[in-house]
Amino acid sequence: MKHEILALLHSGQEFVSGQTICEKLGVSRTAVWKCINQLKNEGYEIESVTRKGYRLLRSPDLLGEEEIRSWLPPGLPTGEFRTFAEIDSTNEEAKRRALDGAPDGSLYVAEIQTRGKGRRGRTWISPGGEDIFYTMLRKPDLPMNHISMITLVAALAVAEAVDKHGGRACQIKWPNDLVIGGKKICGILTEMGAEMDHLDYVVIGVGINVNRMDFDPEIADHASSIRRESGRKICRARLLADAVMSFEKYYGLFLDYRDMTPFLKEYNDRLINAGREVKIVKGGSQFIRRALGIDELGQLLVEDDQGRKERVFSGEVSVRGLYGYV
Repeated sequence: MKHEILALLHSGQEFVSGQTICEKLGVSRTAVWKCINQLKNEGYEIESVTRKGYRLLRSPDLLGEEEIRSWLPPGLPTGEFRTFAEIDSTNEEAKRRALDGAPDGSLYVAEIQTRGKGRRGRTWISPGGEDIFYTMLRKPDLPMNHISMITLVAALAVAEAVDKHGGRACQIKWPNDLVIGGKKICGILTEMGAEMDHLDYVVIGVGINVNRMDFDPEIADHASSIRRESGRKICRARLLADAVMSFEKYYGLFLDYRDMTPFLKEYNDRLINAGREVKIVKGGSQFIRRALGIDELGQLLVEDDQGRKERVFSGEVSVRGLYGYV
């Protein structure tokens, strides 16, 4: 019931009467009063005025289940929903839960990750109270060679949510980074569980630098946060909820088309490397090409200085800026 009361308090009304809450939720005045006091004890600043009702003055910046649910519509997430003050990795937890039979559409959120994961085995530094770390568990009926496209779909969803909160256009560095002002603010890691040629599940892990202002010297030249680039302090729970809702929209369309056809223009408009020369690292070799955009299968189209075109698959290479990160 707490998340439903929070949703009413978040609705934008100046005051919400106790009677309105009782009628909408079908509970007693005493039950409402108890929940309001519990929320106050959790750090919510709520004003109570006789004959007016309750008004939310300030919310703590929490990633607890009640706060996140208060920003989500009923029915989301469609699977189980678990939040953690600290965990090794939300991707690892999602994989553990998948093996235990967790349903499609499950969501796992952590305040701190002690063993956060990045692409190609890198570590994702995961401090608490500033950023967002979450993993979505999905069980699509798709060929395994289509799974890499889900990373691109997730990138579009997060970019849409970041635009809404950060006030600046969020770009994509193919295939799994989001960028503002030329610096990385988000990474996405998609992993799958399969037996032979049968796909069991996919986990889509997302790490967003939200309110962090300081970065270690070794990453400070190419990493930033939404707050640092926009000057706005972001409500993390609301941003997370918007990202989850955006993903549901994009993912549903992706399952209908089973490729990137409906997203080509939007994705390529956001592609930070489009029209630029990039360094492609494959195995022990590297070469320079001009990035053109993605095709319907999410492959990066590039051309050499003779105008010859080729397609680059995300699982094979690393694409870097010619003179830096982008």
